[in-house]
Amino acid sequence: MLIDFNDLNINKLSFDTEFANKVKSFLGEWFSDSATVKVQTSGSTGIPKVFEIEKNKMVNSAKMTCDFLGLKESNTALICLPIEYISGKMMVVRSIQRKLKLIITEPSLRPLENVETEIDFCAMTPLQVENSLEKLHLIKNLIIGGAAVSESLKRQIDKTNSQSQKGNRIFETYGMSETLSHIGLKQIFPISEDYFTVFENVTISKDQRGCLKIFAPNVNDEILQTNDLVEIKNENQFRFLGRIDNVINSGGAKIFPEELESLVKKEIPNEVVFLGMEDESLGQKLILVIEGKESKDVVNKIAGIPFEKNFHKPKEILFVEQIPRTPNGKVSRTELKNIM
Repeated sequence: MLIDFNDLNINKLSFDTEFANKVKSFLGEWFSDSATVKVQTSGSTGIPKVFEIEKNKMVNSAKMTCDFLGLKESNTALICLPIEYISGKMMVVRSIQRKLKLIITEPSLRPLENVETEIDFCAMTPLQVENSLEKLHLIKNLIIGGAAVSESLKRQIDKTNSQSQKGNRIFETYGMSETLSHIGLKQIFPISEDYFTVFENVTISKDQRGCLKIFAPNVNDEILQTNDLVEIKNENQFRFLGRIDNVINSGGAKIFPEELESLVKKEIPNEVVFLGMEDESLGQKLILVIEGKESKDVVNKIAGIPFEKNFHKPKEILFVEQIPRTPNGKVSRTELKNIM
């Protein structure tokens, strides 16, 4: 199923799947007289809610992404994300703004299963990417959002795509519903970048806690305050360190668990989580929880990791059969801590 936005006539669109008809319904809403559209949040950082977004702000966001990736009129795009959320809606708006040919695929864990031709642009979740590795070479520009891209997945992407001569590019996104999808991208293939590069007209700074502040007037009139601790390299680039809620204070030293987890995941394939457990002398004791069966080999690999600071080494390593996760697949640190 395909919509050519170079030659669009909504009344002539005829689809036989529920998802494709939802896309058609959104087009009807988009081309209505209303200046706004309704968007549902995923609820990953709070209670799910529905709010209205100005269409002109969504067009601005779409243009920033298309310009950054160099997308051109009549390029092909694939939508495989739910149309209820900003991620799915923005794929349609980008197609409208740049007059792309949009291929409609039912959202699933294997969105590329029936795809055999090259596609210029697609947005997917990490889980979708993990289940589509053998066909990623068909996508020239892939952006991954919804959750952080793990070191394990980055290794898999590099392994399955390194032999490809297609010149495809894969990026991790940074953003939220309030920024209308994302305000910056970080390339992870073929070049592996450490810093997100923000779009034009996006200003970044830090508050007194070291958390990122975003001013992107093209997509949101307000200065957005995050709880994401960052290192700012320059006016256009920043590196994510971790959520301030997750910071561990051990013996007076602040430890960013996400940084340590990325380091460990470069050495072992298991899911890992660093936690700070209450301790009389240290305040919080740094422990490492590893998903999977207890393994001396894994423990030895961790012992050989060159941690930057001595206090970054876990005081204790524990194995669990399964690490608790939220409905959208993210690790639930709170629940994990409660069961330890």
